[in-house]
Amino acid sequence: MTADIELQYFFDPLCGWCYASAPALAGLADKYGDKLKMLPSGLFVGGRPISSIADHAWRNDQRIQSLTGQPFSEAYRHNVLLAPNGVFDSRSATLALTALGEQDARLEPRFLHAVQIARYVEGRDTSSIDEVTEVAVRVAADHGSELAIEAFADRLRNDVDLRERTMERMEETHVRMNTLGIRGVPQLVAVVNGTSHVLSGEALYRGPQHLVAALSRLPAAP
Repeated sequence: MTADIELQYFFDPLCGWCYASAPALAGLADKYGDKLKMLPSGLFVGGRPISSIADHAWRNDQRIQSLTGQPFSEAYRHNVLLAPNGVFDSRSATLALTALGEQDARLEPRFLHAVQIARYVEGRDTSSIDEVTEVAVRVAADHGSELAIEAFADRLRNDVDLRERTMERMEETHVRMNTLGIRGVPQLVAVVNGTSHVLSGEALYRGPQHLVAALSRLPAAP
């Protein structure tokens, strides 16, 4: 009998370790499609001056790069971490992810990866609504859906209902994390025939083949 499986991915768009797990997540999105559920934690929602964390963030990013091979560019360091009056806030990216997901849930992991590349490789400020909007519109277009850039940006700025739904989503994520005893992100949980299995962090950082193999070893996994 084929197992019933749901993959729950806990994350924040500005989490460097979540970026480290991006190749594995992309593999899951390709293999499991609509069985992958994205659960934004809101870990970095709420603006703070980026100057207050820039040095710590860069040291952590360099550690992530050395351990996983995911690149963090000098453009990111200079244009984002060292930007005058820069703000560290994942609210815009989380709102955009929710807006895209309500159109097509399969866009969510693809948008997350694209917005990570925009930040860490291209050096674009993804705390900015305008930058996030450009990425969201491009991802939608790449998957056959046309969005008006000005209308989408206006939604991120002014759509109260979208904001409330996004907050509810993050609150539900926290309830789920507390139930499972999860304290940080990224985290992947496989729910197989109703039983939750929390996978090790190592599985997320070693690429899609290692992660798919780890899933295949779960009891009753397909």
